[in-house]
Amino acid sequence: MTSTASTTSTTSKTTRAATDESPRSGPRVVPPRAPGDADVRVPYRDLLAFVAGVLVGRGLPENRSEAAAEALCHGDLTGFTSHGVTNLTRLYLPLLDSGRCDPRAEPRIVADHGASVLLDARRALGLWAAGEAMELAVERAHRYGVGMVSVRGATHFGCAGHHALRAVRHHMVGLVTANCGRQRIVRPVGGRSPLLGTNPLALAAPAGDRPPFVLDMATTVAPTGKVRAAARAGQRVPEGWLHDNDGAPVTDPAAFDRGEAHLSWLGGTPDTGAYKGFGLGLLVEVLSALVPGAGLGPSAAVPQAAEAKAGGPDDDIGCFLLAVAPGRLRSETEFLTDAAGLFGALLDCPPVRADEPVRYPGWPEDARCRDRRANGVPLGAALHRELLDLARQSGLPFPAPGGPAEAGSPA
Repeated sequence: MTSTASTTSTTSKTTRAATDESPRSGPRVVPPRAPGDADVRVPYRDLLAFVAGVLVGRGLPENRSEAAAEALCHGDLTGFTSHGVTNLTRLYLPLLDSGRCDPRAEPRIVADHGASVLLDARRALGLWAAGEAMELAVERAHRYGVGMVSVRGATHFGCAGHHALRAVRHHMVGLVTANCGRQRIVRPVGGRSPLLGTNPLALAAPAGDRPPFVLDMATTVAPTGKVRAAARAGQRVPEGWLHDNDGAPVTDPAAFDRGEAHLSWLGGTPDTGAYKGFGLGLLVEVLSALVPGAGLGPSAAVPQAAEAKAGGPDDDIGCFLLAVAPGRLRSETEFLTDAAGLFGALLDCPPVRADEPVRYPGWPEDARCRDRRANGVPLGAALHRELLDLARQSGLPFPAPGGPAEAGSPA
């Protein structure tokens, strides 16, 4: 990174805490199936190498391509397949091929005040740049107890939870939010024009010897990726995901891209709490875009006609990355012990149904990740064919079906 501030810094190269091989308390169970699970499984490491090779072919330096591939494949490891390799040809390659993303861009530190940094990503690939920004936040948290990196000029970065988990590797709490740049997808409650994006946020925290807590969510009922995945599969979506201009539920996912349906905020309707999802979306817009000066969805510079359709490019995305080091405030050992107690108590809560034990966000994803590292990453038949075609076009070998044993977790 380059800097125009009086104090300069590069991303932290601190030694990563041992988490991939750390023991997990409690019985081992078969991880829950995720939507889109399929019978074609390929080894995780081989899939990672293939994705990295494709990105190198698009001009990414090798070290960046490896980090970007890990961020993209995180979605497939954890079950967030709408944010996994399905987006390689649909989102990231077009982003690079169009020139909207610069594969060799060097992010620049614009302002540096120790615990807080303003970073211009300069259209670097978000899959890589967001991780670098979180490492910088972690470095500052090591020094100050908290590190905040505010980013403008960013591009799509995949699963927010993947970047938040980087803080957990250092026994820290990580918070990541991102807006959708100037892309307008969701209407304000009571409004007729889309003004905001799905505006995701993620919080990751250590849980002692248990799987990390990871809340990774859009502020809408569902992200656009899940809607489009259902449309490609010819499936209906649940009532509550989409609504028409009059507020009636829509279950045809293809209606979204036809402009005949709109995403619903978390909470659904005003009577059931839509203002909470809308408020969270605005919270993300403030932290991610208003603070660093990134592209805003609601802007007087863009027409807001009632007939305006959702969409537009998600350029100049803003991100907010925060790392908190509890070990600078009190004993780190005590913190981790208390964290294990907190999340252990949740797991020990008597369930309503014996076959549906209580879990917390991050637990199912951790179990799924370990299974897929050991037994291969499942790919749907259509996606598998698509990646085989990409392999032929790129002159790269594609992983043969199978799954060698390999330990590890999302953290």
